Amino acid sequence: MAQDTDTPAQDPPSPEPGRRRAWAALRPLVLRLHFYAGVFVAPFILVAAVSGLLYVWTPQVEQAVFADQLHVEPSGTSLQLSEQVRIAQQELPEAELDAVRPATTAEDSTRVLFNVPELEGSHRMTVFVDPHGGEVLGVMETYGTSGALPVRTWTDMLHRSLHLGDTGRLYSELAASWMWLVALGGVGLWVSRKRNSGGSGGAGGSGGRARRLLLPGAGTSRGRMRSMSIHGATGLWLAVGLLFLSATGMTWSQYAGANISDLREQLAWSTPAVSTEAPASSSGADADAGAGADVGVDEVLTSAREAGLDGPVEVVLPDENASVYVVDQVDRSWPTRVDSAAVSAETAEVTDIVRFENYPLMAKLSRWGIDAHMGVLFGVANQLALTALAGGLITVIVMGYRMWWQRRPTHARALGMGRPYPRGSFRALPLHYKAAVVALLALFGVAVPLLGASLLLFLVVDALLGWRARSKGRRTAGPGSPRAASAEQREAGAAPAPRPGSAPR
Repeated sequence: MAQDTDTPAQDPPSPEPGRRRAWAALRPLVLRLHFYAGVFVAPFILVAAVSGLLYVWTPQVEQAVFADQLHVEPSGTSLQLSEQVRIAQQELPEAELDAVRPATTAEDSTRVLFNVPELEGSHRMTVFVDPHGGEVLGVMETYGTSGALPVRTWTDMLHRSLHLGDTGRLYSELAASWMWLVALGGVGLWVSRKRNSGGSGGAGGSGGRARRLLLPGAGTSRGRMRSMSIHGATGLWLAVGLLFLSATGMTWSQYAGANISDLREQLAWSTPAVSTEAPASSSGADADAGAGADVGVDEVLTSAREAGLDGPVEVVLPDENASVYVVDQVDRSWPTRVDSAAVSAETAEVTDIVRFENYPLMAKLSRWGIDAHMGVLFGVANQLALTALAGGLITVIVMGYRMWWQRRPTHARALGMGRPYPRGSFRALPLHYKAAVVALLALFGVAVPLLGASLLLFLVVDALLGWRARSKGRRTAGPGSPRAASAEQREAGAAPAPRPGSAPR
């Protein structure tokens, strides 16, 4: 958002307790923080926006690239699901059978999923089987509940971690951790600038102000002011979407995500799960005789369908220590169908069921938020919205850097960089504002650890740069000289005193 730097470097206003409004006091600090976040964090946000834009349309790409594995010619008859599983097991005899996703329509293939030693986490090896003729259509790695194929998995890992593992995940968490703060700060800077500009710079009145506030480039000529208008007005339109992406993105992160999970657990907002405990068996010889008998995946699927689990499902086979199948709906589009059922392997009886309609509200919002973030909740409309959001965010970042370049001290220095907003804005705050700012930043730093750590790093670097500039000024001009005093005043955010005999400007 608005790397506002909209006011030329000048003295921060001196504190006037009791007279200065809260925003007028805080604005210089917000401006300096926004500038540094824009310069140093925006590259991470830019990478996340570009990789996210690539990811949005991968479902359609996969449908085209892997059409031979995903789709079959419809037929009037189909093999039993257990027979399809047997065929898949022959393809990967050494792998551990994990789950099966039966064909949803007559034109879909069946997926049989296996755990293999070389794949970890949510990665599984999948055999695609023609449910009508029993032909193996292909074997490939799939990922996650969405069943992402290699194209989408590769793009997802790029967006999530740059293919650098857990270390790479820090980049996306840093982007998500800062994006909400940069967006809110930018909105405040842009709206306050337009509110204070009155009717200047174009058609007067509230209509003219609203136009310049909301229409990128309105009422400006070429140059930095036009870049600022595009940056600020576009960012204002994107603000709600950026807050949404930031919040939902942090739920996947390592450190902020762990804090969110702990909070949800403490407040009973966690997503419920079906019980996989075996039901109590009847006593006697009949129970002993029937112990360990498995009715098979076909009867389990039939029971789950009768319990209302329609659409795409995944049947998870029981492990060695369990005697219960788990059947999960895996359709992430609207209306959400993510019910789960536990089905006894011995009787095909549904022993437990969890309906999405009974989720806690926050668990529902989390499910909807994640699915919307991935672009699957509302189909193509969702994808178009994310495309516009990512494109707008890229524009805002590019315009922010263009403003920084246009603000360089002299246009003769083509490679020169723009100046940051002067120091001293925090020192100029009233004491109670200082306490509030420190308390809020400390709270955010604990809740969002990468935000706190990077902010602390900014403060250290900024302090070192200030110390270096003051030391350089003293060495160049000598202690006590007007030039040294001028350098110290600039670092403190104050205007240098005029030289003797010079006319004030």
